Amino acid sequence: MTEENILLLSWEYPPRLTGGLARHVQGLAKGLMNRGHEVHVITAGNDREGKEEEAEGIYIHRVQPLNHMDSSFLHWIGGLNIAMEERARALCRETSFDIIHAHDWLVGACALTLHHYMDIPLITTIHGTEYGRNNGIFTELQKFIHRQEKLLIHQSDEVIVCSKYMKKELANLFERNNSDVTVIANGVCERDEFIPAGILDEFPIIGNKKLIFSMGRMVPEKGFNTLIDAARQLKEMGEQYCFVIAGKGPMLEEYKQMVKKNSLEDWVCFPGFISDEQRIALLKMCDIAVFPSLYEPFGIVALEGMLAGKPVIVSNTGGLKDIIDHRVTGLLMQPGEAISLIEQIQYIDQHPLEANELGRNAKKIVEKLYSWKNIAAETEIVYDKALIKSDKQNNKKLGV
Repeated sequence: MTEENILLLSWEYPPRLTGGLARHVQGLAKGLMNRGHEVHVITAGNDREGKEEEAEGIYIHRVQPLNHMDSSFLHWIGGLNIAMEERARALCRETSFDIIHAHDWLVGACALTLHHYMDIPLITTIHGTEYGRNNGIFTELQKFIHRQEKLLIHQSDEVIVCSKYMKKELANLFERNNSDVTVIANGVCERDEFIPAGILDEFPIIGNKKLIFSMGRMVPEKGFNTLIDAARQLKEMGEQYCFVIAGKGPMLEEYKQMVKKNSLEDWVCFPGFISDEQRIALLKMCDIAVFPSLYEPFGIVALEGMLAGKPVIVSNTGGLKDIIDHRVTGLLMQPGEAISLIEQIQYIDQHPLEANELGRNAKKIVEKLYSWKNIAAETEIVYDKALIKSDKQNNKKLGV
């Protein structure tokens, strides 16, 4: 692929982190930049963040939604899309873009408008669907989001998903032609940052217990209530574990109350947001990393646990089951079943040599298959396909 100017649209980008999408876009941006492309990212910002920034060769443009004080999430998203579109139109006076790459429905309105305004190919990565997150469409809000997803998917030149599971989901939900849907896995970056002394001092719960670590957005589909139930049963069995489950989201306080109700304060900790240094330290220190999702299109956090060389337990669902080869690179549990999770924890505890081998195998696989260098190269192929298709269409219009 020749060097291209690429416009990435994402509602979140580090340091704004809600889920795995921000890290995905950052990793892809770096991978594309390292392959010689000029990469611009338009994303949400606020008064405390610089509006324009060049970081590691990537041009980042942070915009504030027009109605940023509005308590309605949909109104906030609408204002964000308007602000993103205005910034993109201004950029077009300085830079000629070749590709627009949108990430999820939240930037769909902006992406579709720019697609027609710039008359260049639109690529969309779908990181998850509203149907999948809720196991159905029930409310008016969910219906609205579902319609927005369908509109964006059908008007994009090419669609990227992170797993075979997601490709099947899009075919069933939106009847999108499978030839225009490409599976490209998420990636992960290895980090060897120095871990400051005392970085985990605020987690006295760890003590001398074996540490089980998990992280993710605090929403029902991540299955963290299964971890709480498993912790309760393990405590009743007289085992000695502690669980640190990091992340923020709407269910955080409810999970904390579940811990208190079950008298698990000395067993389970929900610290909320943690820093990158704390996350890396917990991954390096933990005995087991567990990701018990009920719905998971892929699962970057599982890759991070594998890259840390730890035995990893994930739910046998969605994209997670494509990442883990049971008892080779990790262990699979039945989603939502605490007893299944306990069985995998006990297997690791009773087979320390095999547990170490799981960690080594997992690290090798991640380093080989899930680098952003490889993923950027695969994404380039999708860009090329869209550009070739666009050239053919333009030639047809001109009668060439």
